[in-house]
Amino acid sequence: MAAAAAELQGKYQKLAQEYSKLRAQNQVLKKGVVDEQANSASLKEQLKMKDQSLRKLQQEMDSLTFRNQQLAKRVELLQDELALSEARGKKNKKSVESSSQLSQEQKSVFNEDLQKKIEENERLHILFFEADEQHKRLEAELRSRLEVLETDAAQHQAVVDSLTKKYTETIEKLQNDKAKLEIKSQTLEREAKDCRLRTEECQQQLKNLQAALGSRLEESLCIINEKVPFNDTRSTRYNALNVPLHNRRNQLKLRDLAGQALAFVQELVTALLNFHTYTEQKVQIFPIDSATDTISPLNQKFSQYLHENASYVRPLEEGMLHLFKSITEDTVTVLETTVKLKAFSEHLASYLGFLRKILPYQLKSLEEECESSLCTAALRARNMELHRDMKRLTAVFEKLHTYVSLLALPSTRPEGLLRTNYNFVFTNIAASLHGFHDILKDISKHYSQKATLEQDVPTATQKLITTNDCILSSVAALTNGAGKMASFFSNNLDHFTTSLSYGPKGGAEFISPLSAECMLQYKKKAAAYMKSLKKPCADSVPYEEALANRRVLLSSTESREGLAQQVQQSLEKIAKLEQEKEHWMLEAQLAKIKLEKENQKLKNSLSGHLTDTIQEHSVLPNVAEQKKETTEKSLREPIKSTSLIGMLTVTTDNEKAPDVESREDLIKTHYMARIAELTSHLQLADSKSVHFHAECRALAKRLSLAEKSKESLTEELKLASQNITRLQDELMTTKRSYEDQLSMMSDHLCSMNETLTKQREEIDTLKMASRGNSKKNKNR
Repeated sequence: MAAAAAELQGKYQKLAQEYSKLRAQNQVLKKGVVDEQANSASLKEQLKMKDQSLRKLQQEMDSLTFRNQQLAKRVELLQDELALSEARGKKNKKSVESSSQLSQEQKSVFNEDLQKKIEENERLHILFFEADEQHKRLEAELRSRLEVLETDAAQHQAVVDSLTKKYTETIEKLQNDKAKLEIKSQTLEREAKDCRLRTEECQQQLKNLQAALGSRLEESLCIINEKVPFNDTRSTRYNALNVPLHNRRNQLKLRDLAGQALAFVQELVTALLNFHTYTEQKVQIFPIDSATDTISPLNQKFSQYLHENASYVRPLEEGMLHLFKSITEDTVTVLETTVKLKAFSEHLASYLGFLRKILPYQLKSLEEECESSLCTAALRARNMELHRDMKRLTAVFEKLHTYVSLLALPSTRPEGLLRTNYNFVFTNIAASLHGFHDILKDISKHYSQKATLEQDVPTATQKLITTNDCILSSVAALTNGAGKMASFFSNNLDHFTTSLSYGPKGGAEFISPLSAECMLQYKKKAAAYMKSLKKPCADSVPYEEALANRRVLLSSTESREGLAQQVQQSLEKIAKLEQEKEHWMLEAQLAKIKLEKENQKLKNSLSGHLTDTIQEHSVLPNVAEQKKETTEKSLREPIKSTSLIGMLTVTTDNEKAPDVESREDLIKTHYMARIAELTSHLQLADSKSVHFHAECRALAKRLSLAEKSKESLTEELKLASQNITRLQDELMTTKRSYEDQLSMMSDHLCSMNETLTKQREEIDTLKMASRGNSKKNKNR
């Protein structure tokens, strides 16, 4: 329940985080829409300002054009007046001088006015050109801004679409999660109710058990006080003889661990044999080859000792094998009972003595190799490192032998090692194994360096190279085996400490190996006694067949009462059948009596009929022959007698007529067959009726169960429909809210598009107007 609640809380937290993220994104979008609205408003204001300035310029242009028209009309008038004045000058020569003066004055005035108008026109052209350029720049800026706004609007629309899609997906996901969580909460509530009921039942059972155990404890205490003469667990001497509780799993685990240790020891033994053998070969070929020259007496003695390595290394494997065989499923494996550990400790001591014996020779051999002329400074340094490694290797084996001999003490002298020190000893063994592994890694490293240096020696032979390779492979195998052994021992350290230190109930330890041996004998006797008490169980029904029978019973749904009723009905039917049998036996006797009477009558009638035929034969031979033929035919034809009981066929042949007994047997067999047939039909009908009755009962029970399940399913369907309607309402509300937001955003975008289109139209109109004005000015 706690895990489910934590899971629900975590899911709700995730959903809340996602909702907060979506709200933040929505706020950002709202802010972007507001910014765009502000930008559009500012653009509208700028457009209005530009429109006003454009209108002012257009008004100025109109006024200028009107002024130009006035000036043109005035110039025309002046020209007309000039022509009139010239005509008048021809008529009146006198007034030429005065008119010339006047015309010159007027021309000067007109020239000045014309110059002013030309300058003003130039200025207006310059202003119009600047206004046109400014209008083009403004149009380009507005177009670029319009493009930017369109791209922004498209991006915003894409973001809005993606967010709407994401929101819909998240809504669907949340709704699915919500439905799942509701279903899970309902199941958890049901489980909680079941757990409450179970806890109440368990509490009630616990109370009953406590009461029962209290009464039994009082009874057992009374029996112990009255019947038990003494308690052997109070005395350690007697308690050591009690058989402890057998832990089969612990024994199998110890046997498995012993098997793994045996495999590791075998690997180490083969690696040690190879290492010592290849070391012997190396001594005989380097620095002096024994095939070409005599080696030093020191190396001869060293190789002789190395040749004896198998007699010291092989017993380690044998001792570990005997120890593995002593750990079986039926024994109690503790340090007090592992007698074979002492033999393994002795074999390890003999191997340690072998290492101590060869160590001085090995060190002297390395020193002698350093003193040879072939040895370089680097090779001398590697030899000195190996010199130190060999000393460390012997020291590690001494440590291992010390701790293994301590573990072997409880099987010979229990006072030599207390149980409180077991953990300390096992920990030190694990540390020694790790140290052994580290030393072997150093030896492997130094040997590999030494082998590479020896290959560069001018006198190096192929035999030396192969021997060095073999030594390196054996050292690598030793390193791997030691690493496996160290990791194996450190991983199972707690198990060794706990499993090898248990003892009898109520006692802390075994007193002596003799008591442990007696305990094992008692254990064997107890196991034999228990086996003798065991009786072979009857063959049980196979599991699959039992399941099939159970399914049949469950499908038929027949209870014990129904079977008892069927048995009662069958007994009643058997009683009825016995009564009917007696009735039919009486009927058979009556039919037999009637049959005898009919036989007598038949004999009399046949004898009278024969006499009549004999008398008539002499008088009417032809008629007699005809009658004889007809009687023979009639007698030979079978006579069939039918009744309610059955059909009986009888032949009336006079020549081969059956006697009375055969006819009685025939009738008797017919009636017996008929009775058997009727009884079989009756039994078949009864069995069918019973079967139909059972099927009807089963169908009725199934119908009731189906109705109950139907009611429960209808209730669940109602709840599901309510949940569906509620979820649909929530979905509709969320959809409406999102649709409103989307409609608002789309309205804003439409308004922006409309404003942009209006601005484009206004810009187009301004362009057209400016082009028209420019054309008019050019024409003027």
